[in-house]
Amino acid sequence: MQNTLKSAVTFQGAGLHSGRLVRVVVRPASADYGIWFRRVDLVKGDPMVHAHWDAVVPSKLCTQVANDKGTEVSTIEHLMAALAGCGIHNALVEIDGPEVPILDGSSVTFVAGFLRSGLQSQSAPVRAIRILQPVEVREGEAVARLEPSEMLEIAFRIDFDDPAIGSQEKRLNMANGTFVRELSDSRTFCRAADVVAMRANGLALGGSYENAVVFDGDRVLSPGGLRHDDEPVRHKMLDALGDLALAGRPILGRYTGLRAGHAMTNRLLRALFARPDAFEMVDCGFPMGQKLPGVGVLRSDVPEHA
Repeated sequence: MQNTLKSAVTFQGAGLHSGRLVRVVVRPASADYGIWFRRVDLVKGDPMVHAHWDAVVPSKLCTQVANDKGTEVSTIEHLMAALAGCGIHNALVEIDGPEVPILDGSSVTFVAGFLRSGLQSQSAPVRAIRILQPVEVREGEAVARLEPSEMLEIAFRIDFDDPAIGSQEKRLNMANGTFVRELSDSRTFCRAADVVAMRANGLALGGSYENAVVFDGDRVLSPGGLRHDDEPVRHKMLDALGDLALAGRPILGRYTGLRAGHAMTNRLLRALFARPDAFEMVDCGFPMGQKLPGVGVLRSDVPEHA
């Protein structure tokens, strides 16, 4: 069955790129509503923006959606990952600015808030996208791929020259709360040199050592060090789940990312939906529904960083 929240949950923090303080209220929504954003700060235009793959617009270093009137919401990937990872299918996200707050750089604060509220089961089946044929996009050495699997699996590999990051790879299935336990607390990361370049270009104005892991060669500059030895690749998997959630329904398939990012995952979804032979829509009854992200997750599964 589909899920929404039992009650509204409020979050507040600065946007990573703008540095602006933003308030977000995630509210319950009816069955088959999906995920929508509402810009409550706007007095003109259409404030509603669908969290959907075909609403994604080009942006730097994040995922951004917009409607046909130009209303935008950016840096949505960590919130989308939390919704998907908790098994929340329907919600209205009210936001009083153009960018979702970065909080601690991961999804864990969103996850903890959602699980404190609790989930409300709805009398409508979950419709999922089952992958039937491999679909792949490439750009240089970067690859993003979807192929058949009984449940959502995510595999990722990254390669960086910095010794503190190096080459990392990981593969997980997302069933039964895996996202919450294994990925939700993994923070966004960057190199010290990138911070200087981003700020010179008016980006990452709200970034700090408290909401990102900053690497410099073989050193981790952020206080407290890493939450996981392979936190960077875990965060890339977190991002991938958030970007895949823009399919609008859970995916039953294996996602593989090699040096991939937000834009490439969106290109992959566009390639998928351009291939009607590559997928089918299915109702998730028992036991298929038990393999969906978020099923069986408990508040005690939330990492201690929340």
